[in-house]
Amino acid sequence: MKELICLSVFIILAVIFAVIMIVAGFICGYSNKCAVKESTYECGLKPASENGNNFDVRYFNYAVMFLIFDIETIFLYPFAVFVNQLGLFAIIEAFIFVMLLLFGLFFAINKKMLRWL
Repeated sequence: MKELICLSVFIILAVIFAVIMIVAGFICGYSNKCAVKESTYECGLKPASENGNNFDVRYFNYAVMFLIFDIETIFLYPFAVFVNQLGLFAIIEAFIFVMLLLFGLFFAINKKMLRWL
């Protein structure tokens, strides 16, 4: 019970701190806007164009898929090191984890998220 109270106090203080930081940013932020300060800065040169570079959303899809499988590797590495010491329950959990990630991969393939052209 004591741990639950400590956790509750920690979460409440974290939320209060985050709200205070956001409010402080709005209060202390510099709000004098002009055309020069709103323009793009390119190493002292005049901007080449008005708008920024067009970013293709397909790069985002690949980045998200990379992060998913990168995190899978991070989670499965300790499992692979200690697989002899772990029981059957841990092996089943790792199998379920890999199956969920494979389901996500097949879902992305079926939605044609990984097709470039």
